[in-house]
Amino acid sequence: MRALERWCGVECTVSRAGDVYTDQLRRSGHHDRDDDIARIAALGFDAIRYPLLWERVSPDRPEAADWAWCDARLAALREAGIGVIAGLIHHGSGPAYTNLLADDFASGLAHHAAAAAGRYPWIDAWTPVNEPTTTARFSALYGHWYPHARDEASFWGALINQIDGVRLSMRAIRAINPAARLIQTDDLGRTWSTAPLAGQAAFDNQRRWAGWDLLCGRVTPQHPLWHRLCALGLGERLRVIADDPCPPDIIGINHYPTSDRFLDHRVQRYPADLHGGNERLRFADVPALRALDPAPAPFAGALREAWTRYGLPVALTEVHLGCTREEQMRWAKAAWQAAVDARDAGIDVRAVTAWSLFGSADWDTLITRPGRYEAGLFDVTGGIVRATALAQQWGASADAPVHDVTAQPGWWQRDERLIFAAARRPAATADQLRPAASAARPLLICGATGTLGQALARACVARGIAYRLMTREACDLEDPLSIATALDTVQPWAVVNAAGWVRVDDAEAEEAACWRSNATGAIDLAIAAAQRDVPILAVSSDLVFDGASASPYCEGDAPHPLSAYGRSKRAMEDGVRRHGHRPLVIRAAAFFSPDDPYNFAHAVARDLDAGRVVRAADDQVVSPSYVPHLVDAMIDLLIDGESGIRHLVNEGAVTWLAFARAIAHAIGHDPDWICGVAGAELGWIAPRPRYCAMRSDHVAPLGPLAEAIDQFAACWRRDNPGDGIAATTRNGTMIEVIASE
Repeated sequence: MRALERWCGVECTVSRAGDVYTDQLRRSGHHDRDDDIARIAALGFDAIRYPLLWERVSPDRPEAADWAWCDARLAALREAGIGVIAGLIHHGSGPAYTNLLADDFASGLAHHAAAAAGRYPWIDAWTPVNEPTTTARFSALYGHWYPHARDEASFWGALINQIDGVRLSMRAIRAINPAARLIQTDDLGRTWSTAPLAGQAAFDNQRRWAGWDLLCGRVTPQHPLWHRLCALGLGERLRVIADDPCPPDIIGINHYPTSDRFLDHRVQRYPADLHGGNERLRFADVPALRALDPAPAPFAGALREAWTRYGLPVALTEVHLGCTREEQMRWAKAAWQAAVDARDAGIDVRAVTAWSLFGSADWDTLITRPGRYEAGLFDVTGGIVRATALAQQWGASADAPVHDVTAQPGWWQRDERLIFAAARRPAATADQLRPAASAARPLLICGATGTLGQALARACVARGIAYRLMTREACDLEDPLSIATALDTVQPWAVVNAAGWVRVDDAEAEEAACWRSNATGAIDLAIAAAQRDVPILAVSSDLVFDGASASPYCEGDAPHPLSAYGRSKRAMEDGVRRHGHRPLVIRAAAFFSPDDPYNFAHAVARDLDAGRVVRAADDQVVSPSYVPHLVDAMIDLLIDGESGIRHLVNEGAVTWLAFARAIAHAIGHDPDWICGVAGAELGWIAPRPRYCAMRSDHVAPLGPLAEAIDQFAACWRRDNPGDGIAATTRNGTMIEVIASE
């Protein structure tokens, strides 16, 4: 059997909602970056699913085609030796002059296919229409995408139009290149149900094959759906397709955590927006992973069922998960292993495809309105293109060691996947066994009692990452022997130093003690970790700068600290970078978190709720870091193998006064209760820089500061539902408190 190939692809959907088009190639920036092809080539993939989309080439009229963008990209791919699987429609409805229900859709697509094949006759693999069954459901049954139909007749009409588009396109392509292969993709999962909905589940499980069945010429009078479709007036079209089939050379399976479904007639168990129904029964339709116990294993069932049904070669043509980095890596690992296991069982699996090279946007809203960006093998947040650990994983050879974090079970295997009441699924004993976390090396976190240490531990729990949170007794950074013992005992894959001196003003009188904690101990930890080839992440501060800049500080700006605390952090940075193994230094500022009572935002909220007036500096500018965002970004960068100095702050520079007033407004208080004063009046001992905003040249910001404040406020009000909100007005009888960092 030939070697299992590694394919890749860029998310390239051009969708239409009403009269608004959304182009994923522009949303990810790939359309404008010529150097992306070099990035892809460096990963060594065998082939790429690449768009020659009808809507992009001929958006206004068929005869006005602009191939310039495609010409440049395909030439670069060909030069790099990467095979191309060309796509012509990707979840689209075609250009504005046609649509999925138009009589000229199939012939128009075939005209575009002929032009593409004539221009690029060397391309020998094609996917004229991506996921025709899924696209027909979303566009003509559920009404999410243009032409926004919501009836069964439109669904089948849209599907058959797309199947005719594939057939006619491949005929046109093979007239130019007789060896051209059809790789036909679709989303494939299975539907389970409660007993009263067995008929609906059976229908759904039959319908999922409809696109491939049509192409294979199987929809004849003997097919279970034949009479249903003939009743809709589609009999003659079915006969034409059956007489001139176009079976795929490879069945392309796109499988996501939402592909397997569960139908439940007990609608009271589920939110109203998940309720649906047929002409007889109401039911909830939810991802099976969120309700069934035991959960269906991803990929394996889809590969086995497709092979059993068609006996044609199969491939996993989209492997992507919109989640945290380690979950993306676990999902990719599961897909590869499922393909290897299927091949061992005699199934002809040709390839596994790393999807969404540059991420995707708006899929959390089904591309019906602006939504969230999900990173792929590259993270393009903020316009910065950065290879992630997922790129390293896909780019490695099949027998290369995988990252330690992939040894833990994915979320789809852990108990927290069940967000609805569990429904028992009959399954073999092997399926019912919970996957156990392997004895993978943990992440070692120093600083058990601090804000960051605690937050990092919470993030690891949420993300299923093994960790050890070390107290000073377990790992004393002022004792090299204690450090060595901790590292040898835990044997971590990386170390995060979240410990250290935090009392900025006290450091002026106790500089030696601050230095031992922040600099000497941190450097000793870096040295000991480097002796064991363990990467280290250390946390620094905006207080390494003097505030003389008129624009936000970036990583390349020279530090010049004003305070003893700042000097200790600068020494730490220099020492860790000099002695550490793959050292990563994170500069953050003005931590705020709903879980830590010792931060500025928490103090402001607490005192306003108690009716106390707050004073805040109006002459010092900072870029705050929201701790829940910060720790997730830190873990991502550590997994990605980043090194050097990185600034991680939320997007937005504010005075302490503006920050406090934003907190007040978000939690429902009058911002005028915050008094602005000069920083010199607040009794600080250590000198502070007047301007300390930061930005990064290497990584994206943590997100808009306003969104972080809103999240903080939501958590605050959840935990403090109205208690202590002062009914008094601002007056001289209130207790005055000072708000500082």
